[in-house]
Amino acid sequence: MKILIIGGTGTISSAITRQLVAAGHDVWLLNRGSRNASLPEGVNVLVSDIHDEERVRSLLGDTRFDAVCEFIGFVPADVERDIRLFSGRTRQYVFISSASTYNKPVRNYLITEGTSLANPYSQYAREKMACEAVLMKAYHEQGFPVTIIRPSHTYSETGIPTSVRGLKGGWPIAKRMLEGKPVIIQGDGSSLWTMTWCEDFARGFIGLLDNPKAIGEAFQITSDESLTWNQIYQAIADALGVELKAYHVSSDFLAAVSPKEWKLEANLTGDKSATVVFDCSKLKRAVPGFCAKTRFSEGVRRSVAYMLAHPELQVEEPDYDAWCDRVIEAIENTKKSFIQQ
Repeated sequence: MKILIIGGTGTISSAITRQLVAAGHDVWLLNRGSRNASLPEGVNVLVSDIHDEERVRSLLGDTRFDAVCEFIGFVPADVERDIRLFSGRTRQYVFISSASTYNKPVRNYLITEGTSLANPYSQYAREKMACEAVLMKAYHEQGFPVTIIRPSHTYSETGIPTSVRGLKGGWPIAKRMLEGKPVIIQGDGSSLWTMTWCEDFARGFIGLLDNPKAIGEAFQITSDESLTWNQIYQAIADALGVELKAYHVSSDFLAAVSPKEWKLEANLTGDKSATVVFDCSKLKRAVPGFCAKTRFSEGVRRSVAYMLAHPELQVEEPDYDAWCDRVIEAIENTKKSFIQQ
């Protein structure tokens, strides 16, 4: 297959790029070139900002593709541009949406592609929904060959997946664990969540490329393993070889007292606080034999080992660390004041 990936160097798209190249496909990337140093040999790179539509059109020339995969489309204008650029140029256009688009508050813990889309807590999710609507309209009215993919929490060796976090990712939480500090978990930690290893996701994704069953359809690609957040954080602590000191705080409180730029209302109330179990039977019908093989306990060990071996990834966040301490201290002081009464 001849595949164009718009982006191609992120957590999900890097794994897909590697697997496509290893399988002998003709892989093209369109991006700004700032993160291409580690690309596998044989990838064709078109260096441009995708928003520069005329330059992209010039770079593409008359080139046609079996599939075009959009990983950095976030607002309707992005996909409207892609419809203009790739109509008649590709047999399939694959748009990366998000499982955060599914209805919040959750009406049923079991999520299928038919679950309604609505999320008043997350602007990101609402913009992804709007992108889906534009693309499906183009499919129904123009025959634009769209496939929509809704990932949930997908991770790789370069990051430790967590929930209550600041702007610097999971390392500041791992650092608190290593220092013997309590780490904040939303709610009572019993809600169910799904973590998907990037290489597992990539296999399901590639199975949908040039697949006639995928045109005009939406698919979710996740692991079948559902864990509580307490279990997730325990697995991280086990991988670090330390004791987990969990401190449970309500999502509403965390959203109310956190900096707006952390977007904890969207990330917790609008996503990770809800118990969800993803039914991937539709994907398995379209891609027979697909199975996510990596248990979270195994994947997070890889992530922790990789980050411990790469100090450049150990980005600290003093403001987040101090905020955690203030939240815990405030709650403990409130408890004491009630007890003293």
